[in-house]
Amino acid sequence: MNYTNIITIESNKRSGKPCIRGLRITVYDILEYLAGGMTVGEILEDFPELTQEDIKACLAFAADRERKLFVAPIITENKIGLAGVAA
Repeated sequence: MNYTNIITIESNKRSGKPCIRGLRITVYDILEYLAGGMTVGEILEDFPELTQEDIKACLAFAADRERKLFVAPIITENKIGLAGVAA
């Protein structure tokens, strides 16, 4: 899905976080609602200015960011951990 016309980043809105169509609703907000158990229908009911396409765009944006995430091992004192590094 091409989310570039839906997800916007403006330095003067929500501290430059990715928002939906210039609104003050962030991608993070929508992901939190979904993770908390809200359905798409419930979100759309609470935010009538949103569409199903907006929700899909949030998921596509998050999936794209996840795909670009590179996880590198960190070796310290014979212990191996993981650190996320943006690609």
